[in-house]
Amino acid sequence: MTEVVLFHHVQGLTPGVRAFAAALAGDEHTVHTPDLYGGRTFVSIEEGFAHLKSLDADAVRQAVDDVEAALPRPLVYAGISWGVSHAQRLAQTRPGARGALLFEACFPLGEDGFGPWPPSVPVQVHGMDDDEFFAHEGDLAAARDLVALAGPHHGEVFTYRGDRHLFLDGSLPSYDPLATALAVDRARAFLDRV
Repeated sequence: MTEVVLFHHVQGLTPGVRAFAAALAGDEHTVHTPDLYGGRTFVSIEEGFAHLKSLDADAVRQAVDDVEAALPRPLVYAGISWGVSHAQRLAQTRPGARGALLFEACFPLGEDGFGPWPPSVPVQVHGMDDDEFFAHEGDLAAARDLVALAGPHHGEVFTYRGDRHLFLDGSLPSYDPLATALAVDRARAFLDRV
């Protein structure tokens, strides 16, 4: 059994994020889904970003650290889009990280406090190949750089045909069930290996 913490995207801990977490967990794993918005969800990415800008960044970071500190070890750190910022930071800075699952985002190493990638931490990155955020704002390039650094036995990038962002969230119009099913299969295989 693998313990995973999955950080939600900018629209909040939606029913679709909860369903995705349940699919990742299956019968073998435990996936924790902290709610960083205190129960609030937003119908659009724009509304989610507006809410995020109203929050104190240091307070959010402290809340993430407090949640992470209370969870069992070792952990796989996972995030969807905005949630990747938390998952990637923790995977890169927490001793004993078991792995990282980065969905629909990836940050360049050395940027925004992200240090070097630990050589013992496997990583898997997923995103659509024509997503305006993932594919066209540098995340895909950052993912490829990260995986090249991690090496073929510790890193994988998977792209899916399409231009949807938040394609994993079954409660949003951007949901793509076929791509999500494939992402879940690949992520579960990753969890079985780590």
